Amino acid sequence: MDITIRPVRQAEFGAVGELLVAVYLADGLLVSGESDTYAATLRRVAERAERAERAERAEVLVAVEGPEERVVGTVTFSAYGSPYAELARPGEGEFRMLAVRPEGRGRGVGEALVAACLERARALGLSGMVLSTPRHVLPAHRLYRRLGFARAEERDWDPIPGVTLWAFAREVA
Repeated sequence: MDITIRPVRQAEFGAVGELLVAVYLADGLLVSGESDTYAATLRRVAERAERAERAERAEVLVAVEGPEERVVGTVTFSAYGSPYAELARPGEGEFRMLAVRPEGRGRGVGEALVAACLERARALGLSGMVLSTPRHVLPAHRLYRRLGFARAEERDWDPIPGVTLWAFAREVA
């Protein structure tokens, strides 16, 4: 597998937003389909990337493969205090909007993206990492547990009525 993790490039903003929406739709993560208000948030890659440039502690990373650098996955990393950190407490990082194309699954793409977030947290001197995920996304739960995350039930939350997200957390060594 020839996968590289790097910051998203401006020319990729639209494609990364559409990748997020397509994967979230296919996985049943958008409650009302394409019209889900969260789809608009997923598509705002430029806004998240521009915040990173202004040092607002949110970064959009992509997993690319091959010499043409085809985007096969993406994640948004943020630290406490970022507008994109929903669960992070002081001293913690958080990742969200993790998506991997179907053909990239089972090949280590998701793991590489999470590892990059953990490395980013270490580089910033953070002590922990947290994430939230729908409770029915079992393959993701297995990945998080394999990477040292544990359920943090006290941090579960409901972003909208009827949608409960499970929290996972781990220390960053």
